[in-house]
Amino acid sequence: MKIILNGANGRMGKEIIKCTEKNYRGAELAAGADLFGDGEYKHIYDIDVKGDCIIDFTSHLATQEVCDYAVKTNTPVVLSATGHTKDEVEIIKKASESVPVFFASNMSVGVALLVQLAKLTAKAIPDADIEIVEIHHNRKKDAPSGTALTLANAIKEVRKDAEFVYGRSGNAPRDAKDIGIHAVRMGNIVGTHEVIVGTDTQTITLKHEAHDRALFAEGAVCAAEFLIQQKPGLYSMQDMLEF
Repeated sequence: MKIILNGANGRMGKEIIKCTEKNYRGAELAAGADLFGDGEYKHIYDIDVKGDCIIDFTSHLATQEVCDYAVKTNTPVVLSATGHTKDEVEIIKKASESVPVFFASNMSVGVALLVQLAKLTAKAIPDADIEIVEIHHNRKKDAPSGTALTLANAIKEVRKDAEFVYGRSGNAPRDAKDIGIHAVRMGNIVGTHEVIVGTDTQTITLKHEAHDRALFAEGAVCAAEFLIQQKPGLYSMQDMLEF
């Protein structure tokens, strides 16, 4: 499986390269690209090598160019950035009409399981209060994290009237419909997501901790392996787990 990597100069790009060096899941680096065409890597528009799949680990700001390149070259694409705007999501959906697109806020298989468990728990205990807490390193720009929003949206699928509350301050009594979402930024924490489900008589805590960024790179390679077997469409971690 030949990978075209966009974001080869970044921290996660380097983890993908390590995966290809180990031939993880049969992955090989066909070409590396950088958002700005810096150093040894070209801009993705200048890549003239055919790959089996694109893995993008740059920024949501690159959505248009990465999707354009994927459609132009008829190449499946794994999008691993977070913080997408509504317009950027529409660009992704449009691209998925032509090529297979894997779009996930978190490339961890463990987080995908957390999403399923959170949804199941919210459905099983419909009167429970639910709060989501996410913790990341102090350099992360978007808040709350894309994964926290994925968790909240999954819960909303079984609680149609749920309303998201981003943090609390001042006079802010809790409503039964609230799903609290809280972001913490500190140190060099890779990523922690916690879903707290509580009633007057019990509390269930679901938690996932990422210890090494390598897990996201491995997840992206697994996503690429899954995606190259699919027809055009928009795919998620849940689709991969059920495949």
